[in-house]
Amino acid sequence: MRTQIGEGEQIMVKLWVLRGLKKGILTSKYPNKAPTEEEIPIKAIPPAATDSSDWEEGQKICPTGAIETEAGRKAGRIHTGKCIYCQRCSVAGFEFSNTANSNSLQANFATDVGGRLSNAEVLKRYESNWKTFKKSFHILMIDVGSCNSCNLEVLNLSNPYYDLNRLGIFLTNSPKHADALIVVGALNKAMFDILKRTYESIPNPKLVIAVGACPISGGVFQGTESFVSPVRDIIPVDVDIPGCPPSPIQILQGLLIAMGTMKPSYSDDPSTKPGTSTMSTRKEEAIV
Repeated sequence: MRTQIGEGEQIMVKLWVLRGLKKGILTSKYPNKAPTEEEIPIKAIPPAATDSSDWEEGQKICPTGAIETEAGRKAGRIHTGKCIYCQRCSVAGFEFSNTANSNSLQANFATDVGGRLSNAEVLKRYESNWKTFKKSFHILMIDVGSCNSCNLEVLNLSNPYYDLNRLGIFLTNSPKHADALIVVGALNKAMFDILKRTYESIPNPKLVIAVGACPISGGVFQGTESFVSPVRDIIPVDVDIPGCPPSPIQILQGLLIAMGTMKPSYSDDPSTKPGTSTMSTRKEEAIV
């Protein structure tokens, strides 16, 4: 948005700055309070199935295979780790709204190879992270082939509105100083070895956080010549933050889960596949 300063002079002003000036809000109240609708826009919410959803039609429409029907049944699964939130499936009866989808925040512990973690394993991991990273959490971001959308949303966390430093989270440019590696983008051949070397350079204990559909599943780049594989096939991933791109609040939630200051709600449903989040905002417990 442009604002008139003087005669013939205009400058660009960020929308979050204008909202802050208008409402007197300096910093987000999250996680002490639930995120506002402005902080979780409709474009950042995954599809929700309704009674009128046509799963077969949704599967045909979906460009990334995020919607999968169950054989012989008029039902299916939505793999949020593959979803790019394009909303094409809305014509097949899938809804995009806070009221229809209680899972508007989708970060979750990533799935270990061979199946989902049990609730006991999730609790054990949470308690371990809380003891290790509760005082400070330094994150290093690496781009393995992105469109730059997820990068910008991660960097937005350092502005005064989100102010991730207030929660003990800090950005760092050195793997030697990092506690966690944030990976954005669809892994390409040129970045394969660089990703592995960067991960190996981070001292233990360390975490890996996949931000966006691209590192989780490949997103729209699945099956392309340059795409290597989901990041989890190369290095262990601890937390998935689906989205295309996820909003800053969703990324912040994933960071809080990773460092152990927010307990995730988790499901033992064996039918839930990797990349399918079961997190509900109504069951979150923030500890700050």
